[in-house]
Amino acid sequence: MTTLRFLDQAPRFLFFTGKGGVGKTSIACASAVRLAEDGASVLLVSTDPASNVGQVFGVSIGNTVTPIDAVPGLSSLEIDPEQAARQYRERIVGPVRGLLPPAEVASIEEQLSGACTTEIASFNEFTDLLTDAAWTAAYDHIIFDTAPTGHTIRLLQLPGSWTDFLTEGTGDASCLGPLSGLEKQRAVYAEAVAALADPRRTRLVLVARAQTSTLTEAARTHSELAGIGMERQYLVVNGILPEGDGDGDGNGGEAAADPLFAAIRAREQQALAEMPDALKASPTDYVALKSTNMVGLTALRSLLEPEDLPAEARGGDADLATTVPVAPLSALVEEIAAGGHGLVMLMGKGGVGKTTLAASVAVALAARGLPVHLTTTDPAAHLTETLAGGEGSLGLSSLEVSRIDPAAEVQRYTDTVLRTKGAHLDEQGLAMLREDLRSPCTEEIAVFQAFSRVIREAKHAFVVMDTAPTGHTLLLLDATGSYHREIQRQLGGTVHLTTPMMKLQDPEQTKVILVTLAETTPVLEAGELQADLERAGITPWAWIVNNSLAAAAPTSPLLLARARNELPEIEHVREKRAPRLAVVPMLAAEPVGIPALLALAASPLCAPRPAPSRT
Repeated sequence: MTTLRFLDQAPRFLFFTGKGGVGKTSIACASAVRLAEDGASVLLVSTDPASNVGQVFGVSIGNTVTPIDAVPGLSSLEIDPEQAARQYRERIVGPVRGLLPPAEVASIEEQLSGACTTEIASFNEFTDLLTDAAWTAAYDHIIFDTAPTGHTIRLLQLPGSWTDFLTEGTGDASCLGPLSGLEKQRAVYAEAVAALADPRRTRLVLVARAQTSTLTEAARTHSELAGIGMERQYLVVNGILPEGDGDGDGNGGEAAADPLFAAIRAREQQALAEMPDALKASPTDYVALKSTNMVGLTALRSLLEPEDLPAEARGGDADLATTVPVAPLSALVEEIAAGGHGLVMLMGKGGVGKTTLAASVAVALAARGLPVHLTTTDPAAHLTETLAGGEGSLGLSSLEVSRIDPAAEVQRYTDTVLRTKGAHLDEQGLAMLREDLRSPCTEEIAVFQAFSRVIREAKHAFVVMDTAPTGHTLLLLDATGSYHREIQRQLGGTVHLTTPMMKLQDPEQTKVILVTLAETTPVLEAGELQADLERAGITPWAWIVNNSLAAAAPTSPLLLARARNELPEIEHVREKRAPRLAVVPMLAAEPVGIPALLALAASPLCAPRPAPSRT
């Protein structure tokens, strides 16, 4: 069995984090299986609002501890944000229901309906796992499969944030409803801070790919978490192409080497050679790319071991180009451009390439002379790096690029409130207002206001939005829905204005594009996101299957095996899910810079297809 540094003498708590799409869930699940099969009792916990742990194991996992029957000693738990929020609300509202007038109870419930309450409720469950020895005593290890990097950093910083806020008092907070259940948590949060900072109890594992962007983000994460006391960190570089598999027949024979394989491997090796210094000092493990998707126990057991490619995967050179739907990105861009203006939102699981595709759509529209604002709500997105120099390099004067930065938006919101609401307060009132604004709940309001501002611009221009990974985008939309319901309540059911949610629900104003990979789990997650959006009255306009090996027609045995696995997933999306579909091939060079982004959206047009059935 391969020796892995990050599992050697593993402490009680292990956190797996990293940029979306790097394989955190697969590595966390495989680690949990290995520890359990070595005789330990293990609880695997997902703190990601878009968790897919249940899909990986092929079982239904919810907000209660669920044994994984196929692996004795292993249980799992998904912290369901919505269920946690419902239980949290009921603990606060239940005791006063029947004692207060119905209108007052309804007002309290509305205060507790936003994303801030969801965050607090989920976080309370997280801190219980770190600090409540009574109910976690049955486990030797608790493994956390966390949300993508930016949100994990916020999660791990929250014990200190809430502790500081509670120490200073809650004052007359506008967020008083959610905060009313927090005061008793002061000691729990302090203990959580101590557990996170103690390397004897907690190990943080950064998961990355051999790509410059993910390694750069891992280095940022390393520095930010070291700043809150988590200095001892491990690195796992996942999905590396093995040496010598680029030959067409897999045996070094007569077939020519696969140029795609060679280009990707060279790119990976360069990224590893140029790895930031902060990561080079970390204990590091390397996990090779496997020929199969990481679904099921057999696949998970193989992930942390070397792989001998099955003989059947080495033969049968099917003509993949004839079986992949012809569906270029340019077809979607042409249809979007015909509208003249509007909001285009790219959504999906982290790591599927939303930032690159959003940038490609934006520069393709701007190259037509159309006014375009490209923005992101993703804390981990790096639009300027993707554009590699910005719009000036090709004279795209109609392209504006921005980022909805939570810290900047909180400062803007704070300054506005102090300038308006605080203008006529005395010193005591001003002190209470400042105390209120220090609440972490302020971020929810500030980011929502920035989101609403950007949406308004779509009335006269194109706004292309690269969103945060799925679960956190849904929390933002939940805040949008809460605002919409509050406006309706205040106006007595007669709406005389257009709320942001109404714009998102109008297909003439908003085009939602779901981005996925041609793999089982990403397609399932995108389908669940589609269902969540449709329940909110938002119908996705199109799907993009990104980084498709099948569309790139590789010849190396490993890549060819993975390409064949993509075909049923692409067909499922085409037939059952997508009103419109684009399939973007895996490229030999990363599409960085405006020329490459334009080329990505410049393929020949495809013929329109009838809408799919949803059976």
